[in-house]
Amino acid sequence: MKKIKVGIAGGAGYTGGELIRLLINHPNVKLNFIHSKSNAGKYLYEVHSDLIGETDLKFSDDNFPLRDGSIDVLFLCVGHGEARKFLEATEIAENTKVIDLSNDFRLKQNSSYQLPVAGNRKPVTRNFIYGLPELNKQQIQSANNIANPGCFATAIQLGLLPLAKAGLLDEIYTTGITGSTGAGQSLAATSHFSWRANNIQAYKTLTHQHLGEIVQSLKQLEDTNPSPLERVGVRSLNFVPWRGDFTRGIFISSVITCEKTFEELQQLYKEFYASHPFTVVSDDTIFLKQVVNTNKCVIQLEKVGTKLVVHSALDNLLKGASGQAVQNMNLIFGLDEPAGLKLKASYF
Repeated sequence: MKKIKVGIAGGAGYTGGELIRLLINHPNVKLNFIHSKSNAGKYLYEVHSDLIGETDLKFSDDNFPLRDGSIDVLFLCVGHGEARKFLEATEIAENTKVIDLSNDFRLKQNSSYQLPVAGNRKPVTRNFIYGLPELNKQQIQSANNIANPGCFATAIQLGLLPLAKAGLLDEIYTTGITGSTGAGQSLAATSHFSWRANNIQAYKTLTHQHLGEIVQSLKQLEDTNPSPLERVGVRSLNFVPWRGDFTRGIFISSVITCEKTFEELQQLYKEFYASHPFTVVSDDTIFLKQVVNTNKCVIQLEKVGTKLVVHSALDNLLKGASGQAVQNMNLIFGLDEPAGLKLKASYF
C-alpha cells in the first residue's frame, strides 16, 4: 500500500513531539516534513532527545513541500490563534488535507475559511469538520480538513454523549484535573516544577475555552431528542478545571440528576460506544494510569439515588491531542482506525 506522506507544522512542542513519535512508527505513513522556524536545521533528536537513534530527519523552515503538493496531509501543532495565521501566510496545495490541533476552527462559525492555494490566485474555501470520531465518524471519513477537539473537551464530551443522545441531560456539574503538559512547553508561573509539585489549583472556573465546543457537540445530538432542559447551554454546563501535580493525563467527574437505573445507564453507554475502539466503559473503578500513554478514554458510572456521576479519563497528549489526530488521519485515508495507536499504558 502506498504510504501517506505527512508534514507537521509546529513540531517542537509537546503535541508535535507526540505526533512525531506516533508517525515514525505508523505502518502506513512516511514522515517527510517537520516545520519549525526556531529549530530549522536541527535534527529532531536535538529537540526531542528520546528520538535519538529513531530518525535522522531535521526541522525545516522551507514551505516548498506544502506548495508543490507532495504532502498528503499537514498536521498543525501550533498554538491557539496561530493555525489561522500559518494558513494565511503559507501557500498550501489544494490536494493537501489539514488536521489542526488548535482551537481555531472547532466552532461552526469558524469552520469555513478561505485560504490562498499554490498556483491559484483565487482563494479556496477549506471546510473543517469537528474531529471527535465517537460523534462525527462518517463526516470525518469524507473530510478534507479536521478541527481536532481539545483535551478537556474530549474527556467531558465522551462522558456525556450517550446521555445527550438519549435526551437525559440535566444541569451538569463537572470537575476535571489535568497534568502540566496541558499548559504547553512555554514556562509560566503555574507550569514549572517548583510550583506544580505537591500543589493543586482551580483555574478558569466556569469560563474555560473548551465550553463552546462541548455545548456544540451536545446540542448536535440533542437536536433529535431534546433534554429536560430542551437545549443544554453554556450556563447549564458548570465546569471547574484543576491544575494537578503530575505531567500528563486528565480525570473528569461529571454529575447530573437522572432517574434511569444504573443498569439501564450502563447498557446505554456500552451500546453507544460498542463500535468505537478507543472508548471503553468499565465495570470497575477507573484511574489515570490506565490511560496514560494510550489513545483510550475509559469511562465509569456511579449512581446514588437520583445522582449520576460519570468519570472519564484520558491522556491529554494522545486521545486529547496527537493520538486523536492520528485516529482522524486513519479515518480520512480509509485505514484501520487503530493503526499506529496500539499503545501500552504506563501502568508502573
